[in-house]
Amino acid sequence: MDRSNLSIHLLVPTLLLFTLFLNVVHANNKKCYIAYLGAHSHGSTPSSLDLETATYSHYDLLASILGSQEKAKEAIIYSYNRHINGFAALLEEEEAKDLAKKGNVVSVFLSKEHKLHTTRSWEFLGLHRNGMNTAWQKGKFGVNTIIANIDTGVWPESKSFSEKGIGPIPAKWRGGKVCQINKLHGSNKVPCNRKLIGARFFNKGFEAANGKLPSSKHTARDFIGHGTHTLSTAGGNFVPGAQVFGNGNGTSKGGSPRARVAAYKVCWSQTDETKCYGADLLSAIDQAISDGVDVISVSVGSRNNVSPNEILTDEVSIGAFHALANNIVLVASAGNDGPKPETVENVAPWVFTVAASSIDREFTSTLTLGNNDQYKGASLFVNLPPKKSFPLILSTDAKLPNVTFQDAQVCKPGTLDSSKVNGKVVICVRGGKIKSVAEGQEALSAGAVGVVMSNDDQSGNTILAEPHVLSTTNTPDPRYDPHIHAYYNTTKNPTISMSTAKTLLGRKPAPVMASFSSRGPNPIVPSILKPDITAPGVNILSSYSLAASASNLVSDKRRGFPFNVLQGTSMSCPHIAGIVGLLKTLHPNWSPAAIKSAIMTTASTRDNTKKPIRDAFDKTLATPFAYGSGHVQPGIAMDPGLVYDITIIDYLNFLCASGYDQKLIIALNSNNPFTCSNSHTTKDLNYPSITLPNLGLSAINVTRTVTNVGPPSTYIASVKLHGFKIVVVPHTLTFKKVGEKKKFQVIVQAKKGIKRGDYRFGELKWSNNGNYVVRSPIVAWRK
Repeated sequence: MDRSNLSIHLLVPTLLLFTLFLNVVHANNKKCYIAYLGAHSHGSTPSSLDLETATYSHYDLLASILGSQEKAKEAIIYSYNRHINGFAALLEEEEAKDLAKKGNVVSVFLSKEHKLHTTRSWEFLGLHRNGMNTAWQKGKFGVNTIIANIDTGVWPESKSFSEKGIGPIPAKWRGGKVCQINKLHGSNKVPCNRKLIGARFFNKGFEAANGKLPSSKHTARDFIGHGTHTLSTAGGNFVPGAQVFGNGNGTSKGGSPRARVAAYKVCWSQTDETKCYGADLLSAIDQAISDGVDVISVSVGSRNNVSPNEILTDEVSIGAFHALANNIVLVASAGNDGPKPETVENVAPWVFTVAASSIDREFTSTLTLGNNDQYKGASLFVNLPPKKSFPLILSTDAKLPNVTFQDAQVCKPGTLDSSKVNGKVVICVRGGKIKSVAEGQEALSAGAVGVVMSNDDQSGNTILAEPHVLSTTNTPDPRYDPHIHAYYNTTKNPTISMSTAKTLLGRKPAPVMASFSSRGPNPIVPSILKPDITAPGVNILSSYSLAASASNLVSDKRRGFPFNVLQGTSMSCPHIAGIVGLLKTLHPNWSPAAIKSAIMTTASTRDNTKKPIRDAFDKTLATPFAYGSGHVQPGIAMDPGLVYDITIIDYLNFLCASGYDQKLIIALNSNNPFTCSNSHTTKDLNYPSITLPNLGLSAINVTRTVTNVGPPSTYIASVKLHGFKIVVVPHTLTFKKVGEKKKFQVIVQAKKGIKRGDYRFGELKWSNNGNYVVRSPIVAWRK
């Protein structure tokens, strides 16, 4: 392209942008209205012709307002054609008023929100059990999709896995009746059923490194709780009465609540530490593929070293590639090593990598200092008298002789002097592991009555409610919220009281990126943006193992918790797996890449205050290195308009362009002949995001292809990338049928003023008058 043509394409007409803006506003004005027409005349036992006639009468009525039957069909989302006569449609206020004036219309009113009292994360994502046209309804609640969970096993007696109301096991299940779970004492019931259709354990890798496990542990039963929590989040039933210490009261459920689930246990614990070995993990993925599952959820990862060969030497990456070849989506957690850059794990392009962010619910306790200053923290459990003050002591002031300052600061076992701690509230610093609550155990052992848990630099301002063994309230990193420490350091006899923990809903802003969530840029494959997406991963309440302690500590004697609150990308991963299950049900012929694209390109970068998503670590704006494409919106993902599809051959050519040996690549696709194409580059993989590392000053071309999965229409591109010249060619794409593909190029050139190594973020949007907005993040930097 010569300079004159380039300059023409860089000039986006103001009128076009203004028109596009008006169309977006116009679309956003539509709301769901119900038109009630009374009773039907066809009686109580209508024939199929009666139902069809009633539905078409609704089309005709609304067409008289909208101008055509086609527009009416597009607007109507429900036709009540059996006993209640009426319909629900997406309309503008004026259209609803005109409809209400029709002689045969009884009333027209906005569809109101009927609140179900729930564990919240799915409601925060816009899903409602009795809602209208949400992803649950569109995806038929994931019915008969099979979700595999590779984790610590399952507690099969949980109501999340009850077979009540579940039909026969789908014929596509090839796992037989294998259920490697020991029966509970005194029970003759087989633990697996029509909901939990299979359970296996894999422990040879663990035993090779740690010695033989006792025979009683040779079971897929979950003694830790993590696997039950993640599996129920992905595909658990609706279970009312969920709560932890009286908090979070509501209904527990999974993303695909009518899906079938299978547990593959690969993680084991002989002490307080849980270990998962790659040999077990890869065997489990191989078995899950053989069993005929549709989705695999893997909330584990590893980063021993940063090597260019890691995507073909990592068990999750290898397993995910073969899952993809069998039309299975593998979803994996991004890791909990944030907020440091280049900590993201599970980075292969064929893995669906999930970051963690907050929801609009908080579990809180108010701390009142001796000077009557009050501060809010996160807490699940406070049983101290709410108006009684207790002496306050810093853990480092209560350390035993010969104990290091660093160990005492994080309240490691055996660091606190009981003579100094007894009867007091201790200030500890989080030890860096988001799943650890060992600090509280040490304080309790030393005689403390409570703990104020200050975040470390990793957790920043993400305050987490955790199931500690004594009254505990978590607070932000003292560098960002120093008040309690300042009070302690300036007061001779400091005291504190804690209010009872309570649940607050509708908090703003949300989502906020969790400080612990691992960040990009991708250290292994720089041309692929990771993580891909973010989902709820903070203070998530879900089912738990009755054999596990509330805190995951061996020394914690509190057992019998059917639910628990956990945090981490381990929790956000099954949220995406559950949404994938809905898409697999709704679009059974879509490829894994198409499903991934639908979720990514419909994600939001705004919170519930309509402002850009923020980072909890330092309260600045978050970037795609934290959230990928943005925060998942399952309702919109069900109907994305366009998708970026990728085939196995595309991935193989990507490996070729990455410098992998062709013989090695051929081995990945041994059933089909393959030869590396010399025309491919890593930047041209048809990924839903665009990442351009180490750019020079010369313009480069990026090629992408979109597939139409919506109605025929014309899409217009809008693109921006601060510090770079950028243009899309062609600027419009017209689709005449479903399945039609169109290719385009994005031409990018760095401006001279941009600093070397300076990361810049932008976006590409394809929109057809605001009905569909297909968004891709763009990341670029100069070498």
